[in-house]
Amino acid sequence: MIKMVVFDMAGTTVNEDNIVYKTVYKAINEKGYDFTLDEVLREGAGKEKLQAIKSVLALRNIHDDTLAAEIFENFSAQLDVAYLTHPVTEQPDASLLFRELKNRDIYVVLNTGYSREIAEALINKIGWKEGRDFDLLVTASDVKEGRPAPDMILYAMNKLTVTEASFVIKVGDSIVDIQEGRNAGCRFSIGITTGAQTREQLETAHPDYIIDALMELLPIIKA
Repeated sequence: MIKMVVFDMAGTTVNEDNIVYKTVYKAINEKGYDFTLDEVLREGAGKEKLQAIKSVLALRNIHDDTLAAEIFENFSAQLDVAYLTHPVTEQPDASLLFRELKNRDIYVVLNTGYSREIAEALINKIGWKEGRDFDLLVTASDVKEGRPAPDMILYAMNKLTVTEASFVIKVGDSIVDIQEGRNAGCRFSIGITTGAQTREQLETAHPDYIIDALMELLPIIKA
């Protein structure tokens, strides 16, 4: 029996054209580096954004917390500006899938490596409401450890009184999403190809399934 599905946001249920990672890419390279967007997506996707910056810098063997904090501050300021004009929409059929799950008495949880402030800005742009369109939002700001640690999923289970991880499915577009679900002991940890990382990259995390569209989740639940 499945009682809860935990969905990543950007790239999985939210389409913001990778504006967050493009802003990370810009903020890092403004310090004189030449990282590619592919490197930023590969190393940073799904992570809390300060940690994402540190992971990208580590590709050049740079381990400097002060530098990472400066880049993060610049990133945050630039992102505030980007969100004023950048379009944000839901991924195809996200709201439809949420309704289908709620009709089956399955909780819909959104979780993200973004801060709560950024996550709520995305949700507000789309027009979703907690308690109506989804049941709970959990962000990196709400827990001690971000992905791939299971803290956000365990937090959601506690909030919604889901007692067994075997009742939970995790869906996300990055390797750390898949690892998060596996570390939490979820019944299925599922990759989706609509976001930051390719099918080949997702396969390296050994997901239970890889899907190409959100509605492909329903046959898995029914089975």
